Amino acid sequence: VDLDTAKQELQEFIPHVRNISDSSIRKMAGRDLVRFKQFKKQGIAVKFGRFSQKENNQIRKNVEEFLLITGIDSAEKLLFTSRYPEDKDTINRLKAEHLFCEKLSEGIPRPWRLIYYRARKIFDPNNYKGRYTKEEKEKLKKYHALHGNDWKKISEMMSRSNLSVAMKYSEIKSAINYGPWLKEETQKLMRAVEEVIRKRSEMEDANSLSSSERSHRDLLIDREKLYQKLPWTEIEAKVGTRYWRQCKQKWIAILTNKMTKGQPLYRGTKGLQAKINLIKRLYEMKAEDANEVNWEELSNTIGDVPRAYVQAKFYKLKVSCVPFWQKKTFSEIIDYLFKEKLPEFEEKL
Repeated sequence: VDLDTAKQELQEFIPHVRNISDSSIRKMAGRDLVRFKQFKKQGIAVKFGRFSQKENNQIRKNVEEFLLITGIDSAEKLLFTSRYPEDKDTINRLKAEHLFCEKLSEGIPRPWRLIYYRARKIFDPNNYKGRYTKEEKEKLKKYHALHGNDWKKISEMMSRSNLSVAMKYSEIKSAINYGPWLKEETQKLMRAVEEVIRKRSEMEDANSLSSSERSHRDLLIDREKLYQKLPWTEIEAKVGTRYWRQCKQKWIAILTNKMTKGQPLYRGTKGLQAKINLIKRLYEMKAEDANEVNWEELSNTIGDVPRAYVQAKFYKLKVSCVPFWQKKTFSEIIDYLFKEKLPEFEEKL
């Protein structure tokens, strides 16, 4: 398939395909196009965003079956072949012979590249190693001074995942401020968010409005666009003195304050009632995975707040109330909260 045809055919499944590099489009045409068409015949849409528990389990199943077929003795060798130079040629030959790309993506309606990255995250033994020590942070600064943004090299030197070292470095850059937000920082954040939202809206309008209509149009956006899928690393760069997670948390706090007119929602009896409502609604949903929850709809259990506010409160609830929550599935966490903590909260209220 030539490049223009590939772009045209992929656009049906990936609306933003025109923003993807030509080399990536060629790879997607080979790895994904046939799969996407097969999923379409089955009435299944191509997905993006967070992986569900069901998809994670399918990835584990696909990897385990491929290991059985090929005799490769670990998922780490399969997915991080460069760590095993003595076995590299043999592993790559087995991956080619047994169609690794097709096998890994089996049953998952997503671009192959995203499935591959997710598999690497699941099976990387350098993931989930807990907090960075003071010594590790100093090493990270030193390695970055030597190797810049070569996160692959730095991750190998620190025995942490690429994503982990990149995100941690964004938090510990010397210019980052960890104290209360200054008025100037807050103003920078609000300007940065406005810039990215305005830019996105103008790009969307370019496809649907004439130039005269655009020049006379005020910026009107859906409320969800104020806090969903914002480019936080770009906003971090514009603010300059805060890392991306701080920017996101501060922005959600600003929105929550605006939407609730400054009224406290999660304190005292109101806070207890909000926890009770949240647990009951989650239990009624019978969701097997957090990705199946409509957090926007759940915001009504607390008040007129952004979905991220509700997600943050749920995270705090499970961490503070559910023992060994990391080892429990989403549905097990909800069952525990409903059976063990809900009666406590109701009695306290």
